[in-house]
Amino acid sequence: MATDIQTRVREALRTVRYPGMSRDIVSFGFVRQIEADGGDVTVELSMSTHNPEAAEQVVQEVERLVGNLPEVTNARVRLEITPPVNSPQRATAREPGLIPGVKHVVAVASGKGGVGKSTISANLAVRMAQLGHSVGLLDADIYGPSLPTMFGVTSRPMVDGNAIVPFEKFGIRLMSLGFLIEMDTPVIWRGPMVMKALTQLLGEVAWGELDYLVVDLPPGTGDVQLTLAQKVPLSGAVIVTTPQDVALIDARKGLAMFRKVNVPVVGIVENMSGFVCPHCGEATDVFKRGGGETTAEILGCRFLGAIPLDPLIVQGGDDGEPIVVSDPEGVHAEAFRSLAEAVHDEVKKRSRPTLRIVSS
Repeated sequence: MATDIQTRVREALRTVRYPGMSRDIVSFGFVRQIEADGGDVTVELSMSTHNPEAAEQVVQEVERLVGNLPEVTNARVRLEITPPVNSPQRATAREPGLIPGVKHVVAVASGKGGVGKSTISANLAVRMAQLGHSVGLLDADIYGPSLPTMFGVTSRPMVDGNAIVPFEKFGIRLMSLGFLIEMDTPVIWRGPMVMKALTQLLGEVAWGELDYLVVDLPPGTGDVQLTLAQKVPLSGAVIVTTPQDVALIDARKGLAMFRKVNVPVVGIVENMSGFVCPHCGEATDVFKRGGGETTAEILGCRFLGAIPLDPLIVQGGDDGEPIVVSDPEGVHAEAFRSLAEAVHDEVKKRSRPTLRIVSS
């Protein structure tokens, strides 16, 4: 039979909300056991989540609330995290069979347009393949698909049975709505049509077995972002920004959106970070410098690196050959290698099968 202190602890825990949710951790069933020995109280929590950061926030809130109870002299929290049954580690999706062979889905997002998000997506995907991973790249920018131009693909994909066969180029598998419609045809769709198109690009494409599916999202925080978060268990989101203040404000909004829907943020990458004149060697901070790193520090996520501004990167996108292919030993390819390794490290860190946190 529960003691009075255990009852009061449980009631206190009913005020602790899981980040981004309206329900408390007791009604979620996260509270496994409450032990009380005099004023020493131990709360055991067990969560099935792919977002350890949110779980750690819960631990801190439990410690604070329980520790402030007048009867408690020492509060201790034990937390066990296990992957959800629909997590990417188990190669399933929130909709069974949608992308069963994909281990990790990484979204590349930005709060606003014009920050080079598609360029980052393309070079990140190719660089991860060059590092030995099996990679797919989905252009989910329904209204403005750019992947066909950036990879120089102008033909229609083949269909095998009921599945669309993705193109393969530079060692990765590619799919975009731009492969299925005329180049100059505008997409004038409401939300439900956009959601249906994204679901088809995920579930009706023969992606096969992949270590990573990189998803290039449209700018903003609209239907595509929310649909993706609902349809598949994202391993994480990479936020792209440029150094100037106006871009950083929107990047923060994008980051907050993913945290709101419990998608772990892999980190922030700063694009167009400085320009080095090829003639005189002088460095110019066209869009300021360091804003991405400062923002990452303020928001408590990893700074994944800075990609310099260079006409060769732009030219590679226009010519259908990403810079990591056209100049694989150059400084830009090295910057993208560091980015790819950082993304892999962060996803791997979040993919550990079991994590136990014990507070002191």
